[in-house]
Amino acid sequence: MRHLGTLEASLRAKREAGRKLLVPYITGGYPGWQDAIRAAAAHGADAIEVGLPFSDPVMDGPVIQQASQRALEGGATPINIMDAVSRLDVGIPVLVMCYYNTVFRAGHERFAQGLAASGIAGAIIPDLPLEESGPWCAAADAAGVETIMLAAPTAPDERLPRVCARARGFVYAVGLLGVTGERDSLAESATVLARRLKHITDVPVLVGVGVSNAAQAAEAVQVADGVIQGASVVRRLIEGGADAVGDYVAEVRGAIDR
Repeated sequence: MRHLGTLEASLRAKREAGRKLLVPYITGGYPGWQDAIRAAAAHGADAIEVGLPFSDPVMDGPVIQQASQRALEGGATPINIMDAVSRLDVGIPVLVMCYYNTVFRAGHERFAQGLAASGIAGAIIPDLPLEESGPWCAAADAAGVETIMLAAPTAPDERLPRVCARARGFVYAVGLLGVTGERDSLAESATVLARRLKHITDVPVLVGVGVSNAAQAAEAVQVADGVIQGASVVRRLIEGGADAVGDYVAEVRGAIDR
Protein backbone atom coordinates (compact mmCIF):
# COMPACT_ATOMS: atom_id res chain seq x y z
CA MET A 1 0.00 0.00 0.00
CA ARG A 2 1.24 3.51 -0.80
CA HIS A 3 2.46 5.72 2.01
CA LEU A 4 -0.27 7.87 3.52
CA GLY A 5 0.48 11.51 4.15
CA THR A 6 -0.60 13.47 7.20
CA LEU A 7 -3.85 14.70 5.68
CA GLU A 8 -5.11 11.40 4.32
CA ALA A 9 -4.05 9.44 7.40
CA SER A 10 -5.93 11.91 9.61
CA LEU A 11 -9.09 11.88 7.49
CA ARG A 12 -9.10 8.09 7.19
CA ALA A 13 -8.71 7.66 10.95
CA LYS A 14 -11.61 10.01 11.65
CA ARG A 15 -13.78 8.32 9.03
CA GLU A 16 -13.04 4.91 10.50
CA ALA A 17 -14.12 6.28 13.90
CA GLY A 18 -17.50 7.12 12.36
CA ARG A 19 -16.98 10.87 11.92
CA LYS A 20 -18.08 12.85 8.88
CA LEU A 21 -15.40 15.22 7.62
CA LEU A 22 -15.66 18.99 7.46
CA VAL A 23 -13.13 21.14 5.58
CA PRO A 24 -13.85 24.89 5.57
CA TYR A 25 -12.17 27.17 3.03
CA ILE A 26 -10.64 30.48 4.16
CA THR A 27 -9.13 33.06 1.80
CA GLY A 28 -5.53 33.59 2.87
CA GLY A 29 -4.58 37.21 3.43
CA TYR A 30 -8.12 38.48 4.00
CA PRO A 31 -8.35 40.56 7.20
CA GLY A 32 -8.80 38.23 10.15
CA TRP A 33 -8.07 35.06 8.16
CA GLN A 34 -5.73 33.55 10.73
CA ASP A 35 -8.23 34.03 13.54
CA ALA A 36 -10.90 32.52 11.29
CA ILE A 37 -8.75 29.41 10.83
CA ARG A 38 -8.28 29.13 14.59
CA ALA A 39 -12.03 29.52 15.13
CA ALA A 40 -12.87 26.89 12.51
CA ALA A 41 -10.39 24.45 14.04
CA ALA A 42 -11.75 25.07 17.53
CA HIS A 43 -15.34 24.45 16.41
CA GLY A 44 -14.92 21.11 14.69
CA ALA A 45 -13.14 21.47 11.34
CA ASP A 46 -11.13 18.37 10.36
CA ALA A 47 -8.77 20.24 8.03
CA ILE A 48 -8.55 23.77 6.66
CA GLU A 49 -8.31 24.74 3.00
CA VAL A 50 -6.49 28.06 2.58
CA GLY A 51 -7.01 29.84 -0.71
CA LEU A 52 -3.98 31.60 -2.18
CA PRO A 53 -5.52 34.73 -3.73
CA PHE A 54 -5.15 35.01 -7.49
CA SER A 55 -6.10 37.71 -9.96
CA ASP A 56 -8.03 35.39 -12.31
CA PRO A 57 -9.72 32.79 -10.08
CA VAL A 58 -11.53 30.66 -12.66
CA MET A 59 -13.22 28.32 -10.16
CA ASP A 60 -14.36 31.00 -7.71
CA GLY A 61 -17.64 32.87 -7.64
CA PRO A 62 -18.31 36.45 -6.50
CA VAL A 63 -17.86 36.01 -2.73
CA ILE A 64 -14.43 34.36 -2.91
CA GLN A 65 -13.39 36.69 -5.74
CA GLN A 66 -14.24 39.65 -3.50
CA ALA A 67 -12.21 38.22 -0.63
CA SER A 68 -9.28 37.42 -2.93
CA GLN A 69 -9.26 40.93 -4.36
CA ARG A 70 -9.25 42.45 -0.88
CA ALA A 71 -6.40 40.14 0.14
CA LEU A 72 -4.34 41.03 -2.94
CA GLU A 73 -4.91 44.74 -2.36
CA GLY A 74 -3.69 44.22 1.19
CA GLY A 75 -0.41 42.76 -0.03
CA ALA A 76 -1.11 39.03 0.29
CA THR A 77 1.34 36.78 -1.57
CA PRO A 78 1.81 33.00 -1.61
CA ILE A 79 5.06 33.45 0.35
CA ASN A 80 3.65 35.55 3.17
CA ILE A 81 0.57 33.35 3.46
CA MET A 82 2.69 30.21 3.65
CA ASP A 83 4.91 31.91 6.22
CA ALA A 84 1.87 32.78 8.34
CA VAL A 85 0.51 29.24 8.09
CA SER A 86 3.84 27.89 9.33
CA ARG A 87 3.20 29.73 12.61
CA LEU A 88 -0.42 28.59 12.98
CA ASP A 89 -0.64 25.74 15.45
CA VAL A 90 -4.23 24.57 15.05
CA GLY A 91 -3.81 20.82 15.49
CA ILE A 92 -5.41 19.82 12.18
CA PRO A 93 -3.95 19.57 8.67
CA VAL A 94 -3.85 22.69 6.49
CA LEU A 95 -3.93 22.51 2.70
CA VAL A 96 -3.85 25.18 0.03
CA MET A 97 -6.01 25.81 -3.01
CA CYS A 98 -4.24 27.69 -5.76
CA TYR A 99 -4.13 28.05 -9.51
CA TYR A 100 -1.44 26.51 -11.67
CA ASN A 101 0.08 29.87 -12.69
CA THR A 102 1.25 30.29 -9.10
CA VAL A 103 2.85 26.83 -9.07
CA PHE A 104 4.40 27.18 -12.52
CA ARG A 105 5.86 30.60 -11.79
CA ALA A 106 7.53 29.38 -8.60
CA GLY A 107 8.66 26.08 -10.15
CA HIS A 108 7.26 22.70 -9.15
CA GLU A 109 10.05 21.67 -6.78
CA ARG A 110 10.40 25.08 -5.17
CA PHE A 111 6.66 25.43 -4.61
CA ALA A 112 6.25 21.91 -3.24
CA GLN A 113 9.22 22.32 -0.91
CA GLY A 114 7.89 25.71 0.24
CA LEU A 115 4.55 24.14 1.15
CA ALA A 116 6.25 21.31 3.02
CA ALA A 117 8.54 23.70 4.89
CA SER A 118 5.47 25.66 6.00
CA GLY A 119 3.83 22.53 7.37
CA ILE A 120 1.17 22.52 4.66
CA ALA A 121 -0.06 18.99 4.07
CA GLY A 122 -1.69 19.19 0.65
CA ALA A 123 -2.59 21.19 -2.43
CA ILE A 124 -5.66 21.54 -4.65
CA ILE A 125 -4.85 22.94 -8.11
CA PRO A 126 -8.21 23.02 -9.89
CA ASP A 127 -6.98 24.13 -13.31
CA LEU A 128 -4.27 21.46 -13.59
CA PRO A 129 -5.83 18.50 -15.44
CA LEU A 130 -4.93 14.92 -14.58
CA GLU A 131 -3.24 14.40 -17.96
CA GLU A 132 -0.82 17.29 -17.34
CA SER A 133 -0.28 16.81 -13.61
CA GLY A 134 2.69 14.40 -13.75
CA PRO A 135 5.58 16.85 -13.18
CA TRP A 136 3.80 18.65 -10.32
CA CYS A 137 2.66 15.41 -8.69
CA ALA A 138 6.18 14.00 -8.82
CA ALA A 139 7.57 17.10 -7.11
CA ALA A 140 4.75 17.11 -4.55
CA ASP A 141 5.17 13.42 -3.77
CA ALA A 142 8.91 13.92 -3.28
CA ALA A 143 8.26 16.80 -0.87
CA GLY A 144 5.58 14.93 1.05
CA VAL A 145 2.75 17.19 -0.16
CA GLU A 146 -0.55 15.46 -0.95
CA THR A 147 -2.17 16.45 -4.25
CA ILE A 148 -5.95 16.42 -3.99
CA MET A 149 -7.52 15.63 -7.36
CA LEU A 150 -10.86 16.96 -8.55
CA ALA A 151 -13.54 14.75 -10.08
CA ALA A 152 -16.17 16.47 -12.22
CA PRO A 153 -19.81 15.40 -12.45
CA THR A 154 -19.36 15.09 -16.23
CA ALA A 155 -16.42 12.66 -15.96
CA PRO A 156 -17.01 9.38 -17.82
CA ASP A 157 -16.80 6.11 -15.89
CA GLU A 158 -13.43 5.20 -17.39
CA ARG A 159 -11.81 8.43 -16.16
CA LEU A 160 -12.81 8.36 -12.49
CA PRO A 161 -10.58 5.41 -11.48
CA ARG A 162 -7.56 7.25 -12.93
CA VAL A 163 -8.44 10.39 -10.95
CA CYS A 164 -8.83 8.35 -7.76
CA ALA A 165 -5.59 6.43 -8.33
CA ARG A 166 -3.66 9.71 -8.48
CA ALA A 167 -5.52 11.40 -5.60
CA ARG A 168 -3.79 11.90 -2.27
CA GLY A 169 -5.44 13.25 0.88
CA PHE A 170 -8.96 12.98 -0.49
CA VAL A 171 -10.91 13.09 -3.74
CA TYR A 172 -12.66 16.42 -4.32
CA ALA A 173 -16.08 15.61 -5.78
CA VAL A 174 -17.13 18.78 -7.60
CA GLY A 175 -20.79 19.08 -6.76
CA LEU A 176 -21.96 20.89 -9.88
CA LEU A 177 -20.77 22.57 -13.04
CA GLY A 178 -20.04 26.23 -12.42
CA VAL A 179 -18.14 28.39 -9.97
CA THR A 180 -18.21 28.36 -6.18
CA GLY A 181 -21.13 30.08 -4.51
CA GLU A 182 -24.17 29.56 -2.32
CA ARG A 183 -27.24 27.93 -3.82
CA ASP A 184 -30.78 27.23 -2.64
CA SER A 185 -30.46 23.46 -2.79
CA LEU A 186 -27.81 20.79 -3.08
CA ALA A 187 -27.40 19.77 -6.71
CA GLU A 188 -28.42 16.19 -7.41
CA SER A 189 -25.16 15.85 -9.35
CA ALA A 190 -23.26 16.16 -6.05
CA THR A 191 -24.64 13.00 -4.48
CA VAL A 192 -24.64 11.12 -7.78
CA LEU A 193 -20.92 11.80 -8.25
CA ALA A 194 -20.09 11.02 -4.62
CA ARG A 195 -21.85 7.66 -4.97
CA ARG A 196 -19.94 6.86 -8.18
CA LEU A 197 -16.63 7.68 -6.48
CA LYS A 198 -17.42 5.71 -3.31
CA HIS A 199 -17.99 2.63 -5.48
CA ILE A 200 -14.47 2.75 -6.90
CA THR A 201 -12.14 4.17 -4.24
CA ASP A 202 -11.28 3.88 -0.57
CA VAL A 203 -9.71 7.35 -0.57
CA PRO A 204 -11.98 9.75 1.37
CA VAL A 205 -14.55 11.43 -0.89
CA LEU A 206 -15.52 15.01 -0.03
CA VAL A 207 -18.12 17.07 -1.87
CA GLY A 208 -17.38 20.72 -2.58
CA VAL A 209 -18.84 23.55 -4.71
CA GLY A 210 -22.44 24.40 -3.97
CA VAL A 211 -22.68 22.93 -0.44
CA SER A 212 -24.21 26.11 0.91
CA ASN A 213 -25.44 25.55 4.45
CA ALA A 214 -25.66 23.08 7.32
CA ALA A 215 -28.70 21.26 5.92
CA GLN A 216 -27.04 20.74 2.53
CA ALA A 217 -23.88 19.50 4.25
CA ALA A 218 -25.95 16.97 6.20
CA GLU A 219 -27.57 15.85 2.95
CA ALA A 220 -24.22 15.47 1.17
CA VAL A 221 -22.68 13.33 3.92
CA GLN A 222 -25.46 10.76 3.60
CA VAL A 223 -23.37 9.58 0.64
CA ALA A 224 -19.98 11.30 0.83
CA ASP A 225 -17.36 11.06 3.59
CA GLY A 226 -17.45 14.80 4.11
CA VAL A 227 -17.86 18.29 2.70
CA ILE A 228 -15.77 21.29 1.73
CA GLN A 229 -17.46 24.65 2.29
CA GLY A 230 -16.08 27.82 0.73
CA ALA A 231 -18.43 30.65 -0.20
CA SER A 232 -20.71 30.18 2.81
CA VAL A 233 -17.68 30.34 5.14
CA VAL A 234 -16.00 33.28 3.40
CA ARG A 235 -19.25 35.29 3.34
CA ARG A 236 -19.41 34.97 7.12
CA LEU A 237 -15.78 36.04 7.40
CA ILE A 238 -16.55 39.15 5.32
CA GLU A 239 -19.77 39.97 7.17
CA GLY A 240 -18.98 38.94 10.75
CA GLY A 241 -15.30 38.14 11.12
CA ALA A 242 -13.69 35.13 12.76
CA ASP A 243 -16.41 34.65 15.40
CA ALA A 244 -19.05 34.27 12.69
CA VAL A 245 -16.88 31.64 11.00
CA GLY A 246 -16.55 29.71 14.26
CA ASP A 247 -20.30 29.84 14.89
CA TYR A 248 -21.07 28.62 11.38
CA VAL A 249 -18.54 25.76 11.51
CA ALA A 250 -20.09 24.68 14.83
CA GLU A 251 -23.55 24.74 13.22
CA VAL A 252 -22.43 22.58 10.29
CA ARG A 253 -20.56 20.24 12.60
CA GLY A 254 -23.72 19.72 14.62
CA ALA A 255 -25.76 19.03 11.50
CA ILE A 256 -23.40 16.43 10.00
CA ASP A 257 -22.89 14.70 13.36
CA ARG A 258 -26.58 13.91 13.78
